[in-house]
Amino acid sequence: MKFKLIILLVLLPVISFAQERGVGIRLGEPLSITYKDFLTEYISIEGMIGSAGINGASYYQKDFETNLPESNAFYISHSAKKGISFNVRSAYHEDITDVFGITEGYLMAYGGAGIQLRTTKVTYSYADGQNSSLIKNDSRTNADFGPEAFIGAEYYFDDVPISVFGEAGFFLELIDRIGHIKGQGGIGVRYLF
Repeated sequence: MKFKLIILLVLLPVISFAQERGVGIRLGEPLSITYKDFLTEYISIEGMIGSAGINGASYYQKDFETNLPESNAFYISHSAKKGISFNVRSAYHEDITDVFGITEGYLMAYGGAGIQLRTTKVTYSYADGQNSSLIKNDSRTNADFGPEAFIGAEYYFDDVPISVFGEAGFFLELIDRIGHIKGQGGIGVRYLF
């Protein structure tokens, strides 16, 4: 009983300041299902799981050339399929309803940071340097991990428990290619409860 009371007292400040939480879909890069909740009036946390896009062709060719399957392998081509994307992030929100003269609902601007894990399935076709007529395949899972930063705006309707949002940002790889930057952005809708 004491344990439950202590947990309630610890969580009470978080619960009492929390605004509406929402679940929805984000269309863009990455395409995701999103869950967002407020820790305070201005600070939110968000989790997203979905499908990440693939990088450019030269990205995967460089990856092949730095990690050859055989010492005399010669790159021919590759195919890449979208993998899983998982994001955990936090944002600071500011009410900008009055700035735009909005009379119904309210508009929040936000900016924040988080971490992201992305995977891509890549199949390489290559030739053996000694026998260039023999084409071989090598399948790999490319995993990227690093921080992301973003800015956006979210509009909350008065009459329906729905919000719509749009945002832009970037992802900085720390694993597996340090320093690679990928632009991201999306629009979406959340059901509030």
